[in-house]
Amino acid sequence: MRIVTTLPSATETVAALGLEPVGVSHECDYPPRVESLPSVTDSRIDADASSADIDAQVLEAADEGVYEVDTELLDDLEPDLIVTQGMCDVCAVDEVAIADAVAEIDADPEILTTDPHSIDDVLEDLERIGRATGREKQAREVRQDLESRIDAIRERTAEMDPADRPRVAIFDWTDPVMVAGHWTAELVAWTGGEYGLADVGERSRPREWDEIRAYDPELVVVAPCGFGLEQTAANATDLTEREGWEELTAVQEGRVWAMDGHHYLNRPGPRLVDTLEALAPIVQPDRFDETTTSVALEEIAVPFDTLSDRLETTGARP
Repeated sequence: MRIVTTLPSATETVAALGLEPVGVSHECDYPPRVESLPSVTDSRIDADASSADIDAQVLEAADEGVYEVDTELLDDLEPDLIVTQGMCDVCAVDEVAIADAVAEIDADPEILTTDPHSIDDVLEDLERIGRATGREKQAREVRQDLESRIDAIRERTAEMDPADRPRVAIFDWTDPVMVAGHWTAELVAWTGGEYGLADVGERSRPREWDEIRAYDPELVVVAPCGFGLEQTAANATDLTEREGWEELTAVQEGRVWAMDGHHYLNRPGPRLVDTLEALAPIVQPDRFDETTTSVALEEIAVPFDTLSDRLETTGARP
């Protein structure tokens, strides 16, 4: 089967089933081998700009769309299946753009649209893609493994006293400040935290800074969508120069972390379970340690106040 994926999480899911697409999006980079595959999409946004500039560019591109599809290449690839998304037209090419592109080509592929807002949605999408590609057995096995890892975390926090759960805020954008939604509330609850700023399934949205100050998080995780650790460091002053930042309990207690939001928190594929395992020792360091994670914790998240020094010293970039 000739498969085209138009967002990173779809590419990762297809790869987890033992398949390789014939075409991917411009953002697909995992597994590393997919970076050499033809890209059927491109962005009109300068992704290296500041968070405020990117936000402005997105607003300016509202009419024509953030992304464009290479219909000529798509036609040449002759796909049988295109896996796309309907969750967010800012995060990746959406189903409308793909449907428009397919209308212009000779091929008549099936379009499978993912729209996950919870961990269960992500796991259901895994099985849907398995059915569409004839990999039902592999999908069930991958799901069982992911659920086993999830259960291993949940079992260690299920009976926690609510008083022992820190108030957590996770930002998936910094200018304007946006609180991460969708599956994030589940990840925080399962790792032993309280996520009072958003419910499970609620979309990410901008928040007034006064709302964040009133909530006064005891733990902050900064994980901007599309940003790795290096770009998060470059935009750190979006938060640190805000009035009242230093007064937040999380800042005063040294519990502010930077996370690779591009590859982990904001990518609704199998590696959300890596995100869960990485969050566990951050949220509950007395219950979990770095051996919890399948991937080295420092590849996913680092203390916020050491982020710039670490990157300057090691040149590391996940």
